[in-house]
Order: sequence, then structure tokens, then C-alpha cells
Amino acid sequence: MQRRGFIRLVGGGVLGSTLAGCSTALPDEALAAWAGPGDEPDVRRWALAHALLAPNSHNRQPWLVDLREPNAISLHVDRQRLLPETDPWFRQIVVSQGTFVELLLIALRERGLAPQLQLFPQGEFAPRTLDDRPVARVHWETSASAPAKDPLFAQILRRHTAKRPFDTTRPVNPAHVAALLDALPADAPAGLRCGHTLQAQPLERLRALCLAAARVEVGTPRTALESARLMRIGPDEIRRHRDGISINGLVPRAATALGLFDRSEAPVPGSRTFEQVVNTFAEHSRTAMGFVWLTTEAAPGHTRSAEVWAGRAFVRQQLAATALGLQMHPMSQAPQEFPEMKPHYDALHRLLIGRDDGSITVQMLSRIGYCDAVAPAPRRPLDSLIRQA
Repeated sequence: MQRRGFIRLVGGGVLGSTLAGCSTALPDEALAAWAGPGDEPDVRRWALAHALLAPNSHNRQPWLVDLREPNAISLHVDRQRLLPETDPWFRQIVVSQGTFVELLLIALRERGLAPQLQLFPQGEFAPRTLDDRPVARVHWETSASAPAKDPLFAQILRRHTAKRPFDTTRPVNPAHVAALLDALPADAPAGLRCGHTLQAQPLERLRALCLAAARVEVGTPRTALESARLMRIGPDEIRRHRDGISINGLVPRAATALGLFDRSEAPVPGSRTFEQVVNTFAEHSRTAMGFVWLTTEAAPGHTRSAEVWAGRAFVRQQLAATALGLQMHPMSQAPQEFPEMKPHYDALHRLLIGRDDGSITVQMLSRIGYCDAVAPAPRRPLDSLIRQA
């Protein structure tokens, strides 16, 4: 069907009567986790109900937990929830384990427990690989003295990622950036570092680099399709999956219902669809009012641990930003490792750390700025994360 005919169909009321009164809000069931666990009596489930609200790549929620050991939680990667095209080395997936771990630790301390963390208790899997060994084991003694509670706990249910334009009339308060630097884990390894810029010249260079990298991701068919297949369009899909990229606008829903939105074909560069997608990234890049980034310099054999630490640091920064009314939105394209991205990956490393020899890795690059409050992203039920055998 031609676009002009589609417009006539909608304008003439054929779809208008069907969609009239339909809400664009996400289904309540998909957002139920953001209400918190209430008076859940099981402390592990209570803490996990907070941990599953962690930010994660493409909202894949790639977590499995093992609760068979008393007073302990083991975290594994859910290898059915990877991003093999945009994240072929699984770096972003492992960073997402770190965000989960940090919220879990914060929540357990809130309940008066003193959790002890072991990363890769059965050995660290090698760079660019994954296996079924646990990423982390968190355990505690019920008789241990209660630690100090973390003030960032209060932000867990409020933390959401703003994937929208920022207010370009409002400069970022430098004191807010300083608070992000202070939010890093107190016991973070020396190789974990945070950089930032609010200055005009590097800001413009990073804006341009982010947009150029986005065009590569959208213009590479297999990476574009990876995102397209994770789009959940309309309340039924969103309610059923509770992950991925939720789209509940009336026009996309109508286009999908009419078979005009094909998620099995990548947008052709230069086409209207391609440019519409790129324009979204352009708005994000153009309205970045500053950037914050995390880098790691891992000791040999500890590349994966460094990625977990980066995730822990990132979520603490995002919680601190939430408390300040500041938004942090990861711009994940340039740090990706698929081959077509390599020129931009190298350019990013040269720009931020002065070299691209692989000795230091940019783990997270986030734009910062201010905008109105945003809605949360869907989350799967807790039971779907608990390993049964």
C-alpha cells in the first residue's frame, strides 16, 4: 500500500474508529515492577525485585539468578538474551551484569545485610566469549553487623533513561557533573576512570561522532534488523514480551496492523524510513549538553571483571543523576565492536583517551542534560529470571 493511500485510510476514519480512545501509555502489567516489591517477606526476592530495574543494553534484561544456596544469590548471563550483531564480543551484556549487581548490593544493604561480592567465583570467562559460569556470587552472614545504608537506594524506583531531546536552553550545572564523579564505587579498581566534557569544541565533535556512528548501525542491515526484531509494537506485544524497544504510538500501531511496518527488512539508506530513524538519533546527538564516559584499563585476565565494574559505576552515576534531576542517556553506537563500526570506535578512543591501541576501553559514553520526566521501560516478572535447575 502506498503511503498516500495509508494517509487517506487513517484520515477517512477506517482506522480512526478502531484506534479512537486508545492510550499510548504502556500497559500497566509491563510496568508493574516499578511499583517495587512491597512487603515481600523473602529478602532475596525483595532485593532482586530492585535489581531487575537495572539499566541494560536494548532492555534485553540478560540475567539469570540461582537461589539454591541459602543466604546467597548467584548471577549468570542469560545467553538466550544476547545481541550478537551489535555486541559481538558481549561487552555490553557483561556491563549489564554490573548494573544488576550494584542494585542488588544496594538493596541488600537497605535490608540491614552485609553482602559480600565475589566476581567470577568459578573463574573469569575469556574476552569475547561467554559460558555458563556465574558472573557473580553475592552472599551474607545473617549475624554480621548491618552496614551503612546507601542513599542512592531512594532513586532505584525513580531512575529511568530519557531517550528524547534535552533542553538546549539549559546548560548542565558543573556541580551536577562533580556529583557524578563522586558517585563511583568507593572500592573501584584504579583502572576504572570517568571523564567528562561540557566544553563547546569537544562537545560538537562528540555530537557529530555519535550521529555518524548511529548512521552506521542503522545503515548496516544485520545490526538494524537486530533492533527491529526487538521492537514491541502495541500493548499486546509489550505486555507479552516486557523487554526490548517498546513502541505504543498510534501511527506505528496502525502501520503494523496494516502490514506497512516490516520488521524483517532493514531500512534502505536514503529512504524515508531510514532518515526518520536517523533523525531520532540526530535529535539525541544535537541536544547533548555534555558527555560523561567510563573507561577501564584491565589487568591481564580481568577484562570481564572490568566490564562488570563499569556497569556498577554507570548505574551509580545514573542514580546520582536522578537525584539531581539530570538525565544520563547512553550513546552506545560508537563503543560497539562490530566490524563496520571500527573507524568510529577508533576515533572515539583517540578523542577521549588519546590512543586506540586497545590498552584502554571506553565502556560507556552518555550524553547528559535536562528534560521532563520520562516513563519507565517494561520489565519481565521476577520469576522469569530465577533459574529452576
